[in-house]
Amino acid sequence: MKVDSMKVGSGGGFRAIWYTFKKGRETGSIWKLYKAMRTRNSCKTCAVGMGGQKGGMVNETGSFPEVCKKSLQAMVADMQPGIEPPFWKKTSVEQLAAMTPRELEHLGRLIHPVRYRQGDSHYETITWEEAFDTIAGKLASLSPEETFWYFSGRSSNEAGFLLQLLARVYGTNNVNNCSFYCHQASGVGLQSSVGSGTATIQLEDLEKSDCVFLIGGNPASNHPRLMTSLMHVRRRGGKVIVINPVEETGLVTFRIPSDPISLLKGTKVATHYIKPHIGGDLALLWGIAKSLQETNQIDLPFLQNHCNGHEEYLAALQAFEWEELESKSGVDRSEMESIAALYAKSERAVFSWTMGITHHAHGVENVQAIANLAMCRGMVGRPGSGLMPIRGHSNVQGIGSVGVTPKLKQQIFDALQEHFGVELPTTEGLDTLACMEDAASGKIKAGFCLGGNLFGSNPDATFAGEALSNLDLNVMMNTTMNTGHAHGLAKETIILPVLARDEEPEPTTQESMFNFVRLSDGGPRRLPGPRSEVEVIATLGARLLPDAKGIDWKQMHHTSTIRDWIGRVVPGYGKISSIDKTKEEFQIDGRTFYEPQFGTEDGRAVMHCHSIPDLKGTAENELRLMTVRSEGQFNTVVYEEEDLYRNQDRRDIILMNPDDLQRLGLTHDQRVTVENEVGSMPGILARGYEKIRPGNALMYYPESNVLVARYADPQSKTPAFKGVVVRVVAE
Repeated sequence: MKVDSMKVGSGGGFRAIWYTFKKGRETGSIWKLYKAMRTRNSCKTCAVGMGGQKGGMVNETGSFPEVCKKSLQAMVADMQPGIEPPFWKKTSVEQLAAMTPRELEHLGRLIHPVRYRQGDSHYETITWEEAFDTIAGKLASLSPEETFWYFSGRSSNEAGFLLQLLARVYGTNNVNNCSFYCHQASGVGLQSSVGSGTATIQLEDLEKSDCVFLIGGNPASNHPRLMTSLMHVRRRGGKVIVINPVEETGLVTFRIPSDPISLLKGTKVATHYIKPHIGGDLALLWGIAKSLQETNQIDLPFLQNHCNGHEEYLAALQAFEWEELESKSGVDRSEMESIAALYAKSERAVFSWTMGITHHAHGVENVQAIANLAMCRGMVGRPGSGLMPIRGHSNVQGIGSVGVTPKLKQQIFDALQEHFGVELPTTEGLDTLACMEDAASGKIKAGFCLGGNLFGSNPDATFAGEALSNLDLNVMMNTTMNTGHAHGLAKETIILPVLARDEEPEPTTQESMFNFVRLSDGGPRRLPGPRSEVEVIATLGARLLPDAKGIDWKQMHHTSTIRDWIGRVVPGYGKISSIDKTKEEFQIDGRTFYEPQFGTEDGRAVMHCHSIPDLKGTAENELRLMTVRSEGQFNTVVYEEEDLYRNQDRRDIILMNPDDLQRLGLTHDQRVTVENEVGSMPGILARGYEKIRPGNALMYYPESNVLVARYADPQSKTPAFKGVVVRVVAE
């Protein structure tokens, strides 16, 4: 077998330090980059949360310096020069469509509104006035139900709140955010279990725990700042139990650059590494719980005093046969029993997970099973223990908190009408995938996207392109180019250039995955042309709905006005009204549970029973595929072609166990077609990768979305990006 030229034996380390200097050179100097990173703005990348009024590279426990490649990459992207008008004249849409995600990202900052009309060969630059006239005119000509409004997690609470308010007073609840394609299953699962859809702990609780379950995630690549906390857990003698079909390098050993000992010697992260089949987590979680029951390690008083449904749950545990749990998880009974024994010795356990859990057709059930397992030993509702979904983008949780969801929480709905007299629709809003389906059928005719890459984040990329190109108008507010600007273009597509978070003229706020609200000061603009997101939305509101009841659009240009609204209507957000004056960042009330009194109506947690689906992709010519992100990307944004921690130098590959290569009659780096009933990807390199469990495979997201079916978890409407069955055919 060919040996890959790149060999990395640990995450982080001196390579990360070298990369920092490399990115510094791209911006002009390392000092220039450092000053940008240290401003009083929250980090632009993952929702672990960093920065704010303590300055950049400071986490919620006050630790400094906390820095990762993701934040550097995002900052450097925002410090690129602008894309000047001659580019649009010489570069056709066909040429843009041929570019990789990385090439599009590195074209530079968007600084002019641009428009594409179907039939044209190029985008054209237009004025802001032309853009507003076109958008307002088209929206005014449509029924509100013929539109959808999509929000990414990169924007501020203020921009998110204002745009969802605009959509609703316009007359539609087709308001949704990117969490439908990532952690919606976490929110639904947690809400149904403990009455709150977010983490039940704070960052300091993670650091105090003595046993951390890391299930279906790879924070070494996607949330590197969590590695410092895991290092602290290990140094205190705690256990880190990783459950993942792939052995990820950074979860075995990580060298934290800011810690001299870790940098030089490396930190051993996982004490135990369990590799179920893709889709086998539900059976594994029930198996661990069954072992607790059989060894009398379940905290029965806790269940009796604080959990509804515990009797049915315990009966279901007893009824499961070990043979079913083993076959459907791919994990031996003895291994499940050993993990249960470790958990039984823990005094403070934290359960964390990412999209390896949520990206399944039974994602909500996966989350409920994790909550069940925590309840089995009373590990929720106490300090140092609890449930921790590791969320993606920096403000995806805040966007949801301030009302970006098809159905507003009743408290927000009532408060908006009571305090401000606005008129809100009561029609049933559509989730993201449903909006795409209606765009394809022609029921929806216009879309408005606040950041993100809707095309790139969709399952069934072929369908996504067809659905979006069927729109009369699609408007996207972005800082840089992405594949959504080159594929699936509507009859009229408009891209509006907006300011980055640290360029906003007025302060904004963001919420971390630990329910902590930060204040970002903003700062000077780097380039002429882009506008504040809030300014763009307020200007459009005034054009489209000048007489909207209860709303002064001129005042809505000021983020302080929007925060006053948020503070008066969003539960737990009262302190936000004065945060720009007090500078007091705060923990949201009612979400962190240090007592077994939960957010349900009766204060008791709820345990759930499940039937376990059969393992998919078991035929001789099939593989179970999960789409993954590389170490060199963030969400749909690809910053580097190589995947350093998996020792891969390109992205047009499928990684499978060498045994599967042999079983399928393939050789390393042979060209193949990867196909299923959804789509086909020719010209892919089949590569042997010993670290993945036989029968399973990896391909990179978003390129492999062409293979992902549109079938979604019926409870969360989240597609199964991690549960794809494929065939690999030699070319």
